[in-house]
Amino acid sequence: MPISPPFLVSFSITGKCNLKCKHCYSESTEKPLPDELSTEEALRTIDELADLGIGLLILDGGEPLLREDFFTIASHAVRKGIITVIGSNGTLIDFSTAKRMVDCGIKAVALSLDGASAETHDSFRGEEGSFKKVLEAATACNRANLPFQFGMVVRRQNLPEIPEMLRLNDELGGSAAEIFDLIPSGRAKKECSGEALNNKERREIMEWLAKKQTDYRVPIRVPACPMYPLLLEEMKIVPKHFPIELFQRIPYSQRGCAAGMPLGYLVIRANGDIHPCMLLQIKLGNVRENKIGLIWEEHPVLIELRSREKLKGECGICRYRDKCAGCRGRALEETGDFMQTDPGCWIATGEINRDERISI
Repeated sequence: MPISPPFLVSFSITGKCNLKCKHCYSESTEKPLPDELSTEEALRTIDELADLGIGLLILDGGEPLLREDFFTIASHAVRKGIITVIGSNGTLIDFSTAKRMVDCGIKAVALSLDGASAETHDSFRGEEGSFKKVLEAATACNRANLPFQFGMVVRRQNLPEIPEMLRLNDELGGSAAEIFDLIPSGRAKKECSGEALNNKERREIMEWLAKKQTDYRVPIRVPACPMYPLLLEEMKIVPKHFPIELFQRIPYSQRGCAAGMPLGYLVIRANGDIHPCMLLQIKLGNVRENKIGLIWEEHPVLIELRSREKLKGECGICRYRDKCAGCRGRALEETGDFMQTDPGCWIATGEINRDERISI
């Protein structure tokens, strides 16, 4: 029986970036990667994704707008019937660029915001003035009627600023808010030492976000922390400003870690390498050599990820196994085994009673 396609594919179309972000999972640089896909190869990749039947395509990088053929690639995805959005650092988006994105059919943009002040954001992004530019980009998107959301990486340095960051997202008109739990992957391994939250900090901010969601105008999404939807359910959170069914459209809602899962997530890097997730950096193949659909259906790593009964340690015996499964990327980075217990889960690391576990 065919496996349902990924709902969400992140296509990092270039490794070139004009910032020097400390946490960059792509380890982007000032120049494109020497082996980046050509325009023809990128378009062919999109053809394969369209044939596969994906739900949503994110064009990111690096900084996708630095690729000269960006609008050629984006327009092609739109013509193929794929809902297309972009992930940008916001430094290159003015009203004219935002309007051009609307005109070519791009549905939304995620803008990176990593602090509520220039000092915090600019130090993390490695470029003075980037905070001012991302706020200007949000205003430009609003003027052009291009929906945007702030993507915020939560870490110890900016933890006290999360309330103000959410206020900025709301004040400027964000259509959603996305808060990424920092995982020590990519450049973050070296440059974010000690910045990842401990489990007490993680649980506290997730509980705060869950409570905040009741009155917050738009959905708050939390990639890399599949325990968050459990809190929404446990705390019986009912948003006042949008239908709760909106949460069910999130790839990890009620199903846990979305890496490589049916109706979940897949990543294609600028050189064509295919990974289950930007945080789970296991090479599954390359679009130059392999058919994406064949990898999706048959690759043994993806088959193992989909076999929740094979999860090890505390994740394997937790009663939330099938609804959470922990973050497989963090498990790999911190234990060396992507099927091991997620060390960042406050449930799996002791705050769970024996009678709350399942038997296998």
